[in-house]
Amino acid sequence: MSRLRKKKTPITKLTTSRSSSAKPQSTRAVIRQFHVHLKKQAQGQTRNGRPEALGADLGSQVEQVGGLQEYQEMSVRGQGNDRGGGCEKVLIGWLLARDQKAHCTKSGLRSLFDVTYLRLLEVGALLPDNYRSCASWIDVTPIDLHSRHPAILEQDFLQMDDDSNMEKWDILSLSLVLNFVPDAHKRGRMLRKCAKFLKRGAFLFLTLPLPCVRNSRYVSLETLVQLMHSLGLELVEERWREGGKLAYWLFCKMDSEGIHPDGQQFRTKRVLLSGKSRNNFAILM
Repeated sequence: MSRLRKKKTPITKLTTSRSSSAKPQSTRAVIRQFHVHLKKQAQGQTRNGRPEALGADLGSQVEQVGGLQEYQEMSVRGQGNDRGGGCEKVLIGWLLARDQKAHCTKSGLRSLFDVTYLRLLEVGALLPDNYRSCASWIDVTPIDLHSRHPAILEQDFLQMDDDSNMEKWDILSLSLVLNFVPDAHKRGRMLRKCAKFLKRGAFLFLTLPLPCVRNSRYVSLETLVQLMHSLGLELVEERWREGGKLAYWLFCKMDSEGIHPDGQQFRTKRVLLSGKSRNNFAILM
């Protein structure tokens, strides 16, 4: 009787499916701990003292919660179909709705940009096929700082060349990316690059944990919209609910007449809400 051979798994295959057995509480715990350690690491790098020792200590703490690989694994599990799917579903719905409004020709939104496919830059992509259902009209370039799949380009968004990407993209997605950046000034720099990279009339999709704008000392729903307006990005869609976990926005890049590049009021932190329970999420230009 011949032995049955175990089927080999391709080295390019992701080990996590979109349906996960991990409990939501454990998933959120790992993600929260990873963000806390990153924040402490960033604070240690900007203060005098013993940054090397602090960095080593924090490195071991990060490894204790599973390291970057575990963080990414839990983030993918959080996007499982059994938990509502990824944030891309919100963006696709908004684009389809706006496509119908702009349906002056058969190609809808694509006719506005005079393109065959809408070019989408997906920053912080954990899965390579988030937009596979839109392959007939969206051309996706997924990137991540630490790629976990050959189809995802390993690229630091902040290091992307401004000149070659100037007004190149029709859509740019920052889904749970901005809150991952541990420095307030780097968050501002990331949004400024987004404004540069988008064509006029193009869209920025932004997703943040709701506490970033509902429980922060320095950022509110209103000030976030004002900050984006200072970069020439006008709010066209938003979705969140009181007590929810996430907030979604769709911004459209305005013509140059609407751009106010100085954004003086966003150069320093200004306390909007006080209290020990508030978080310190901030964005500085």
